Amino acid sequence: MQLTIERSALLKSLGHIQSVVERRTTIPILSNVRLDARAGTLGLNATDMDLEIMETVAGDIGTAGATTVPAHTLYDIIRKLPDGAQVSLGVDGEAHHLALRSGRSRFNLACLPADEFPAMSAGDFTHTFAIAAADLRGMIDRTRFAISTEETRYYLNGIHLHATTSDGVPVLRAVATDGHRLARCEAPLPEGAAGMPGIIVPRKAVAELRKLIDETGMDITVSLSESKIRFAFDDLVLVSKLIDGTFPDYERVIPTGNDKVLEVDSETLGRAVDRVSAISTEKSRAVKVAVEKGLITLSANSPDAGTAVEEIEASFDAMPLEIGFNSRYLLDILAQVEGDAVRLMMADASAPTVIRDVADGSAIYVLMPMRV
Repeated sequence: MQLTIERSALLKSLGHIQSVVERRTTIPILSNVRLDARAGTLGLNATDMDLEIMETVAGDIGTAGATTVPAHTLYDIIRKLPDGAQVSLGVDGEAHHLALRSGRSRFNLACLPADEFPAMSAGDFTHTFAIAAADLRGMIDRTRFAISTEETRYYLNGIHLHATTSDGVPVLRAVATDGHRLARCEAPLPEGAAGMPGIIVPRKAVAELRKLIDETGMDITVSLSESKIRFAFDDLVLVSKLIDGTFPDYERVIPTGNDKVLEVDSETLGRAVDRVSAISTEKSRAVKVAVEKGLITLSANSPDAGTAVEEIEASFDAMPLEIGFNSRYLLDILAQVEGDAVRLMMADASAPTVIRDVADGSAIYVLMPMRV
């Protein structure tokens, strides 16, 4: 294998590829990136056996061939080369080392055979549809903060995607919950997604996909098999195993009878909660919210730090109410509100609160109260 490639093009692709590679693995070849040179392109491939990423980049291919080299080492070398550098890659006949040359720099990297590199068999994709990058980005942003990190509840360690209807209109819905808060949002159902099974996309796949979406304006082609999901756009393909589990019936935890409605400027509320929570203990992060006509009083206290109280104006006409929230959970939700106003629908101090962006009817959040 012999080729020459421009440093910035290779660096961009390696940046995508290396983030999938685990830094600690008991299988040496999983620390490597597979390089496959052919017909004017260099293909790069990495996997941790749950997630696989493949990308092609244009290069001047002298001799076709394939090998694998340590992904993080190669990325660090390319990252430290000067802008505009040309990078020459070559493998000796025995394919034991990759010779990397750029300007006066010379490196020899240990290789492992390309034919030993594992491939994730995708199976038959039964559903394929295209979704706008902006729609998918919005669905991820408005739900991923609520993904559970408890490994024992593995079925909550991702975003639940499924096709359904909302007020009679077909939608693609994304849901995430950790038992303390729930986030649900929707986008118009793409053509080809009708009848798709409900799936759970793992947290790592969501994080990698979110980083990649920022670099494209193209529609993203999504394909589903019984156990995997594939995202394809630009010159890149991301394949992930799905979480093999049943997502809980989230509709049961979304209250429908909360009749105490509070509307407030979302940025004002967020800043006030952030200030008051500086006093709350690191463990509980509890903030008390006392609501009466036209006014919210936020307070927090800590045996070590003292007390904090702040008042802000709001629209509220029901009976006075006091309720406690985890301030970080509340701030995570408020960060997703794009409009000026946020609406909190409450029942009492022990019932879940429903939170909505007044300007965006496609998202709904549920926050469990806490005792303060």
